[in-house]
Amino acid sequence: MADAPRPKVRRRGPLTYIFRAIVIGYLFLLVAWPVSLVAKQTFADGLGTLSSAFGDEEVTAALGLTVRVALVSVLINLVFGLGISILLVRHRFPGRRLLSALVDVPLSVSPVVVGLSLVLVYGGRDGWFGPALEDAGFQIIFATPGIIMATTFVALPLVIREVVPVLEEIGIDQEQAARSLGANAVQTFRRITLPAIRWAVVYGVVLSLARSLGEFGAVKVVAGNVGGKTRTATLAVEHEYQQFGAENLASAYAIAFLLAAVAVVCIAVVSFLRPESEER
Repeated sequence: MADAPRPKVRRRGPLTYIFRAIVIGYLFLLVAWPVSLVAKQTFADGLGTLSSAFGDEEVTAALGLTVRVALVSVLINLVFGLGISILLVRHRFPGRRLLSALVDVPLSVSPVVVGLSLVLVYGGRDGWFGPALEDAGFQIIFATPGIIMATTFVALPLVIREVVPVLEEIGIDQEQAARSLGANAVQTFRRITLPAIRWAVVYGVVLSLARSLGEFGAVKVVAGNVGGKTRTATLAVEHEYQQFGAENLASAYAIAFLLAAVAVVCIAVVSFLRPESEER
């Protein structure tokens, strides 16, 4: 029996190593080095900076508000992200391409513009709906609902752009077979569609969580930045940094390090748990 042909080994020329060095240098200068400096400043005197920062009630309140806002925003984006993804891939209707383009608007528009737009619509003084909502007892801008709306907006595309390619790849054969056997829409989604897109959903949720935790521009416009009430973690970093005191500066580094660490850990965990077949 003849031996199976061996796969050809692609030789790596000097150009490959040059490109690799350029990419590694680019990522080091743009990402790794700046983030490592934040970690270095945070642990300059051991754990004292972290313990001092987290002993401040306004800092802990800002972290708590950030976590609550991020979780609510991720839940909203998960539900609507799945719905929009299925609508874009499984259905054909007039305006489908326009809807697909609108999904990417949060990635192309400045977050500051998003915040200002929310103020123009929901502002209590001059907004379209703000005065009526405040008369009914609902304050949107300069309150937690406005922060949630701004955070949800900027993280909207992340779940959709992870799920849509997977839905297109798996096709509709198995879903049609399940329906022909009598499965309804919910059963088909729960037993056929969801298991096939589960890692795309998880990855989109993690990206959405990391983005929500670090949102600054849109939140700064709508939050009001009141310590202990509407100041999120990113706003707390800016506030502490602008105080110019050594203790405030250390607190800013500690909060920034925590935000970066949570985001990096989330992405690293999903990358390690993700099956290799899902990465191909």
